[in-house]
Amino acid sequence: MNLVAYLMYLLLAYWVTVHVGWTFYRNGRHYILALFRNNAPLADAVNRLLLTGYYLLNLGYVALMLRTWPTLETWEEVLVSVSTMTGRVLLTLGAIHFVNMGVLYLFRKRPEMQTLKS
Repeated sequence: MNLVAYLMYLLLAYWVTVHVGWTFYRNGRHYILALFRNNAPLADAVNRLLLTGYYLLNLGYVALMLRTWPTLETWEEVLVSVSTMTGRVLLTLGAIHFVNMGVLYLFRKRPEMQTLKS
């Protein structure tokens, strides 16, 4: 049963990670472009770095979570485990997103960035 749960979890976590990552990447470009005063090469480079870091952090977390599962005996346990682990991944995605947005907001408020606006 654990093998089935692992496969369900990994496929679901991979799909969510890639889908959310691309959504952030595509829509976040406008925010980052504004942050860097329409410096497109810099904004695109930072956006790609954020996407790469996001993938590494989230997929690493997904892989580490496999170690925490007990042996599963029933389909009910499989569904509960997969939904619990997926929920943890989703909460982690949300937390990572808000931390990134907060850091970028604080970066924008730095005095050096204020002088570039003038």
